[in-house]
Amino acid sequence: MNPKLHISLDVKNVEESVRFYSALFDAPPTKLKPGYAKFDLDQPAINLTMQQATHCCLQGLSHMGLRVDATEQVLAVKQRLNAAGIPTLDEMNTTCCYAVQDKIWLTDPTGYRWEVYVFKGDTETAMDRPQGAIGGVLKSMCDCVAK
Repeated sequence: MNPKLHISLDVKNVEESVRFYSALFDAPPTKLKPGYAKFDLDQPAINLTMQQATHCCLQGLSHMGLRVDATEQVLAVKQRLNAAGIPTLDEMNTTCCYAVQDKIWLTDPTGYRWEVYVFKGDTETAMDRPQGAIGGVLKSMCDCVAK
């Protein structure tokens, strides 16, 4: 069995989101219809669907992430995203969620936050990290531990 994560997102604009996720995953969508897109990928193993919808706000989801094997991969993704015009925020050698990580943060056009990170080791410290801005909006980075 080779499980694949499925995530379905309501997005403000499917076309903007397709541009964002195509750059993030370095792949085009596998299905694209008016108001709908799907990325059914083996690397990363994900089935991400999105449908255009209007809501008052985002609720219930802190962030999503892609775990990679090395800091060099984090930096390669950062370079690819920045070249596509997607801003990123670095958090290198940071402690978050009882783990030491190198990571970048980015925000999709709807406001969903993503991290691309490498796990460097466990720690007994919950977090030791700054807060930063992505796309001009103040974001609290690793929100997996209550403040």
